Amino acid sequence: MGTDRAEVKPIYAWRRTLTRQPWPVSKNVLSVSNRRFHRFAQIIFFCVHLRHLWLTLVLSETQNELGRAARKCCNPRVDDEFITLTESAGLLDLSNRSRLCLLGADRARFLHGQVTNDINGLAEHTGCYAALVNAKGKMESDLFAYRLAEEILLDFEPGLADAVQARLESFIIAEDVEVADVTPHFGLLSVQGPKAPEVLAALELPAPETEFALTKTVDEIFVVNRPRLGSMGFDLFVPVDAMEDLKLRLAKHAPLCGEAAFEKARVLATIPRFGKDFTANNLAPEGGIEARAISYAKGCYIGQEIISRIRSRGKVNRILRGLRLDGAAVEGDAIYLGEKQVGTLSSVITEPDAALAIVHRDAAELGTALRVDTKNGNVKAKVATLPFEKFAL
Repeated sequence: MGTDRAEVKPIYAWRRTLTRQPWPVSKNVLSVSNRRFHRFAQIIFFCVHLRHLWLTLVLSETQNELGRAARKCCNPRVDDEFITLTESAGLLDLSNRSRLCLLGADRARFLHGQVTNDINGLAEHTGCYAALVNAKGKMESDLFAYRLAEEILLDFEPGLADAVQARLESFIIAEDVEVADVTPHFGLLSVQGPKAPEVLAALELPAPETEFALTKTVDEIFVVNRPRLGSMGFDLFVPVDAMEDLKLRLAKHAPLCGEAAFEKARVLATIPRFGKDFTANNLAPEGGIEARAISYAKGCYIGQEIISRIRSRGKVNRILRGLRLDGAAVEGDAIYLGEKQVGTLSSVITEPDAALAIVHRDAAELGTALRVDTKNGNVKAKVATLPFEKFAL
């Protein structure tokens, strides 16, 4: 039998053909195979994605814990000084604060018409907290006024002496009043903490028993009962020549503490600071000082009409609050209630993470959950009890 040569292919020819073409496969088989592969790939991708999310959360929490630990480890001195100020007694040098004296026969009547609290009603060697506002009720300064035998002493925030003196002098017309800057002549030391009376007793200094009461020593030192951090405390206005000696003597019984520790104690006591927590853009009641600084029984003063109108309406649009934070933030970070911005952080501390802020009244109720936008993401916040409950360090 003969064989057609065209049908005969050498073995290498078949191999060459197989390398060019795959074996014929049904389209249905390919479709099922592709679907299975695609589903398998989806499962693998989903598992990898879950693992990535889990690692992100774990690393984020680890970084937060490390950050908190680092902040705590980096500030052992501040923590020690904070404990001193709140549980024992610490010494503060507040000589950078401004001090003015009002002299003249009309000094009390004049100041009474300038500030929000009752000056005429002050007995000699007592004082009060007050606000200096403009005709629109906006803040120009807060201050402490002490009525002495022949003068009224004003104590207020650093750097404002010129502005406050100019404001007061602009309203002197025919009154017998002179305003003098005594900052260069008197320093200011402050002993703060529950054991402050014991410190003064150790140096045989008087310790007035009631808040804002003042005593003058034979050395021309004025001692005022002035709790600055929500506990016991005394301010000492000291002639500059005697400052260093008294400072050294006090430091033997009350360790010198820095501004960071003072700020931490101040924030946790919910004590606002003018120029930081409330400013010239705020009405006096917005700063949380209404109960201490404003008398609604006194006579006319600059800005009284606006302040009284706010009271008659029963509310302000914004109010100072303390916030507990669930992470680190900085001053100026925006505060949100839902998608609405309701304020910005003013004073911020760490360990514990907390802040003061003036917020819209919609966000002012205690326990309200808020959000703070920081450069590292969102931080949860909650309007806290005023003053803050005791935090564990």
